Amino acid sequence: MTDTTTTTTSTTPDPAPELILEGRGLVKRYGHVVALDETDFEIRRGEVLAVIGDNGAGKSSLIQCLSGAVQPDEGELLVGGERTTLKSPVEARRLGIETVFQSLAVSPALDVASNIFLGREIRRAGIAGSVFRMLDKKKMRQEALGAMSELGLQTLQNVGQSVETLSGGQRQGVAVARAAAFGSKVVILDEPTAALGVKESGRVVKLIKDINARGIPVILISHNMPQIFEVADRIHIQRLGKRIALVETDQVDMADAVAMMVGAKTPEQLGLGSPA
Repeated sequence: MTDTTTTTTSTTPDPAPELILEGRGLVKRYGHVVALDETDFEIRRGEVLAVIGDNGAGKSSLIQCLSGAVQPDEGELLVGGERTTLKSPVEARRLGIETVFQSLAVSPALDVASNIFLGREIRRAGIAGSVFRMLDKKKMRQEALGAMSELGLQTLQNVGQSVETLSGGQRQGVAVARAAAFGSKVVILDEPTAALGVKESGRVVKLIKDINARGIPVILISHNMPQIFEVADRIHIQRLGKRIALVETDQVDMADAVAMMVGAKTPEQLGLGSPA
């Protein structure tokens, strides 16, 4: 007689992905204009989240709130699950939130290396740095060159060159390289390829993938739909100050995403329901 033993293996569902940065019920008013109308937002660890919306949808106001550039009038922000008030972009950077704004926020009079290390300057070892506060410009230039090379900006040979002498695309590259070098929790890219050529845009897409491969979530604000569908895991669709949909990229095609963005279709019409 042969005994047959049946082994039952119990499976535990995977835990919910960790939320790195959240906005709950964000409201931002400018006089009588409501830029954000109880908008929700969330990004998970290790994902690329695209934010899309028509002009006036509230994308810029949302990103400004998430990056500390402005403070919401109502609602709350959470970083790593803890309620946080971001009073400035400097405070956001201290928490590991790096942002490349459309305005770039570079200092034209400073050189490339100084811009990349702005606010994080490396001081010389010993008494020269601790007492006389002398900067280690050689080390900063070496590391800045490495950051720019990683981005693939081969047209930029001299990191000691002042930013005001660079082209618009090169300035964009400096700002993106700075965010990639120091973003430890979230990297926010607001139209990062708007001023770049085809080759440099491809490098930025690769950089987004590289940042994501290190487990750092990326928020991508872009009008470039093919780029969004190439790199994004989910899409946050903003309209008239509200998030109207939050969808997995493979749930929709470009035409439906644009239709929701401009109000031609609703998520319910596409069988997506209300945003989670």
